Amino acid sequence: MRNISIIHTDSEFLVVNKPGGLLAVPGRGPDKQDCVVNRVKDRFPDCIEQPTVHRLDMYTSGIMLLARSKEAHRLLSMQFEQRKVKKEYIALLDGIVEEQQGTVKLAFRLDPENRPRQVYDPVRGKTGISHWIKIEESKAQTRVLFSPLTGRTHQLRLHSAHHLGIGVPIVGDSLYGHGKEGDTMFLHASSLSFLHPFSGERLEFSSQPDF
Repeated sequence: MRNISIIHTDSEFLVVNKPGGLLAVPGRGPDKQDCVVNRVKDRFPDCIEQPTVHRLDMYTSGIMLLARSKEAHRLLSMQFEQRKVKKEYIALLDGIVEEQQGTVKLAFRLDPENRPRQVYDPVRGKTGISHWIKIEESKAQTRVLFSPLTGRTHQLRLHSAHHLGIGVPIVGDSLYGHGKEGDTMFLHASSLSFLHPFSGERLEFSSQPDF
């Protein structure tokens, strides 16, 4: 398991680069305690107990923001809720996408019989919105840039794979694509832009994927 790398250190927050395959927050049981939060708290003992203001899927790599103080956590969380945070992801899709760009708007919810899988449900689901742009294609695969407006669970994975979305799953996705459990999933949080919780300065951080 690769270590997390610290992209930026501030007295009020941290920006880290999460490797794919590492949990963002601890799960249930002793075998699910190794995660970004616990690694950060070991390295920064002054960090608050619950520092996450957003999460990445276990198999998603890339930029994560964590608060070091309760007030910073409150202010940063408000930015996510008010959609003041700009996020970009790079993904490699397992097939050729003919369109050059588009917007996916789908409502989905948890499937309680098949956790943590999400299912399309236009009646009871919560709507997720994602803009995307095609970057390039090669070897029967397509690289795309996602700009999600919302942050629903598995949003980009579902928006990629569902026939009402792009219709082509992310390479290595074991839930919605052709990957197997434990495969590397080619989805990377490549850019995060937000306002400093106290100065109000617009900050932007980027990370290039390994794929």
